[in-house]
Amino acid sequence: MDLKRVVVTGIGALTPLGKTLDEYWEGLTNGVSGADFIKQFDCSKFKTRFACEVKEFDATTYLDKKEARKIDRFTQFALVVSDQAVKDAGISKDNVDVDRVGVIFASGIGGLITFQEEVVNFANGDGTPRFNPFFIPKMILDIAAGQISMRHGFRGPNFAVVSACASSTNAIIDAYDNIRLGKADIILTGGSEAVVSAAGVGGFNAMKALSERNDDPATASRPFDKDRDGFVMGEGAGMLVLESLEHALKRGAKIYCEIAGGGATADAHHITAPHPEGLGAKNVMTAALKDAGLQASDIDYINVHGTSTPLGDIAETKAIMSVFGEHAYNLNISSTKSMTGHCLGAAGALEAIACVMSVVHDIVPPTINHFTDDPELDPKLNFTFNKAQKRTVRAALSNTFGFGGHNASVIVKKYS
Repeated sequence: MDLKRVVVTGIGALTPLGKTLDEYWEGLTNGVSGADFIKQFDCSKFKTRFACEVKEFDATTYLDKKEARKIDRFTQFALVVSDQAVKDAGISKDNVDVDRVGVIFASGIGGLITFQEEVVNFANGDGTPRFNPFFIPKMILDIAAGQISMRHGFRGPNFAVVSACASSTNAIIDAYDNIRLGKADIILTGGSEAVVSAAGVGGFNAMKALSERNDDPATASRPFDKDRDGFVMGEGAGMLVLESLEHALKRGAKIYCEIAGGGATADAHHITAPHPEGLGAKNVMTAALKDAGLQASDIDYINVHGTSTPLGDIAETKAIMSVFGEHAYNLNISSTKSMTGHCLGAAGALEAIACVMSVVHDIVPPTINHFTDDPELDPKLNFTFNKAQKRTVRAALSNTFGFGGHNASVIVKKYS
């Protein structure tokens, strides 16, 4: 069976750095921190009082007021980026076969804000079960994929993917596989997350996963810095329109880049900690390269998982050295989480978009907030500290790893 080539023809982004793709990319290349004190709830008693929120987001700017009330914030985000991506790709139910257009969309947690509100309201009541009739459909994480398909009338493959923080990278890979196998012409894919809430922040605080640098939120996300103390929670959504090359050429679509391949593995090690030698990360990058038919030397940039946790950054670096050997010193490596925070189930989509834009513009966004070298990291590696770098980016690899030991990598390359 001949596999179809798959290209990216549309993008949508709603991020802590801006509410459009252009604003997101400008923020990344200028090294802007999206972290600030939390505005969505009173966090004065919490150990962490900051996050990377989508600033001044009003759903009714984009959606009907009645419609917006019926969906959780993460689904609101999803619909906004779907509108952006569909417009960018120039597709509608009038110029494509809607039965051949699908939605494979991810979230790591789904409607946590809705869940928290409903349970708190019940607990504060008299015990009478007065729940919002939209409670369940607002909360379940597959609802974003369903809402996107209903909004745009797309009737192809439609489902959600969940693998914690690897979710939207797995969604991209599933979309890629569906198209190259001929099961769809176009798939809208990516992920959304909105869990900046008492339950979200309190839960991650209890795990000791979050930075507690309340005196300086803007510099709290410090991947690969000696003094990193945990990740900064982020929120947002990213979407890519994947399309078979044949279909894209036929309709004269704009092409950003080509999806080269992807891989997925498990650490089979620990519920939250990475394998200390980065075994799962090594295996997933190797699998992605094999799937893409590329050599390690073909990769110019790696957007690393790089969450700013003491164990994770070291394990991922060990994996890179194991896979890329001497070529690792020719790579640019960066963690855009230093700017966006960790957007959990949306991270893979937003970071894949960063890779796409790097391939398109030949610019590598930086890892900001680097102050002190970590003696456990190889000083010869180029972590693109503090300032974006111009270079030819033929192919870029994006890593995302999730609680439960889930690992996913996707590779994008220049289209020719």
